[in-house]
Amino acid sequence: MPRAVAGTKRKDHRKKILKLAKGFWGRRSTNHKTAKDAVAKSLMYAYRDRRDRKSQFRRLWIVRINAACRAEGLAYNRFIEGLAKANVQIDRKVLADIAARDQAAFKAVVDQAKAALKA
Repeated sequence: MPRAVAGTKRKDHRKKILKLAKGFWGRRSTNHKTAKDAVAKSLMYAYRDRRDRKSQFRRLWIVRINAACRAEGLAYNRFIEGLAKANVQIDRKVLADIAARDQAAFKAVVDQAKAALKA
């Protein structure tokens, strides 16, 4: 009786791993044993960084808003406080976009925040 081997199932699994490892450096892209570890680690990093991307973008938006606010003579924390008092509900993503693209509109928002701080 002939010996049974894993056959296509094993080959398909190895092909899948090597496809995911395409573009990796050195043997990590061609050797199944090393590619398996590299792919596992890369998938862990991808999972983690999909969540981390949100906080990185929030940090970027805050930096952009802060720079635009300081050009108008107001610190970021005071600007956010003024927006809360003026009951202006614009998220940081939109504020950063306005600050970068339309300085006149951003100046109007800053003036609203300043007015609410004085009152």
